[in-house]
Amino acid sequence: MGIHGHGASHVRQALRLADAGRCEFVAVADPRPPATDQLTRSSASAGTPAVHPDLPALLAAEQVDVVVLCTPIHTHATLAELALRAGADVLLEKPPVASIEEFDHLTEVLSETGRRCQVGFQAHGSGAVRALAGMVAEGALGEIRGIGVTGTWVRAQAYWQRAKWAGRRTLDGVPVVDGAVTNPFAHAVAAALLVDGSARADQIAQVETELFRANPIEADDTSTVRIRTTRGTSIVAAFTLCAAENSPPRVTVYGSRRSAVLRYTTDELVLGATTTQYGREELLDNLLDHRRDGVALLSPLESTGGFTRVLDAVRSASAPARIADELVRWEGSGDERHPVVPGVEKWIEQAAERQALFSELGTPWTS
Repeated sequence: MGIHGHGASHVRQALRLADAGRCEFVAVADPRPPATDQLTRSSASAGTPAVHPDLPALLAAEQVDVVVLCTPIHTHATLAELALRAGADVLLEKPPVASIEEFDHLTEVLSETGRRCQVGFQAHGSGAVRALAGMVAEGALGEIRGIGVTGTWVRAQAYWQRAKWAGRRTLDGVPVVDGAVTNPFAHAVAAALLVDGSARADQIAQVETELFRANPIEADDTSTVRIRTTRGTSIVAAFTLCAAENSPPRVTVYGSRRSAVLRYTTDELVLGATTTQYGREELLDNLLDHRRDGVALLSPLESTGGFTRVLDAVRSASAPARIADELVRWEGSGDERHPVVPGVEKWIEQAAERQALFSELGTPWTS
């Protein structure tokens, strides 16, 4: 369900698995018809998936075992419950839901139905993430001083105009929470929690947020968040979508013996002068393996509870403060027009290294 944008990648995965004989690709659902040849199979004799306008129509017409949901954030909980109660397992795109209440309800639905829900945090399938989590758990880095999470990206006006829910905190009174912390950099936050061994909701002790925006949106585009886990770890995430240029996001573990840098988008782990490249297991493959052979899910709903606690803190926080015009430089034109907060990269690095929020660093937009 949801086959355009990022949903198109899920269609390609399903076609790959079907062509390999791992599953039968039964149907798709989307209010917009598929693109030309989007559902074309590699074999001329292979059947073409049926097309439906929405998930209820699909479930009424087809017998399915797995539903992949790649729809707007605020629809996740309702559609996931619909699929689970129809007897299907679900691969649910991130963020899984828009509030901790929806998370708790979906957890209850899983218990009632006995079904499975895998959440689309792709980094959970990364060998680099698992390797770093093992080092932290074994004490290989020494005592953990803190974990820093950084991300500096550029997002133009077209990004915020991609859908009516984009950049919104709510839509028609329903939580959406489409900001930097909870959507584009959600993978970074979830990976940091997994590395610390604090991925469950009950492992989050405190969340502090400082949310700002340079764009004319409701949600945050430049923020710091400090998470304290029940293990005693401080995790500071510092993000912006108003950088001068894109740079790879990182999770840095500061240990008393040595530090480690995780580049989760490329599955690389850096220890000193050594960079190790790891592989990644696809989450839909893993869900099918779980159904067939009982292997553990890599990203079950339970392991995203910690992230959902962070999302809920962002959702319930005060609306992001506007960064003053004199601190913002606009570049480009039309759909490519985008704001740049000069020097923001420096402040983000300092936030991670010093485990400090923007206000504690005295950034220009907080003074």
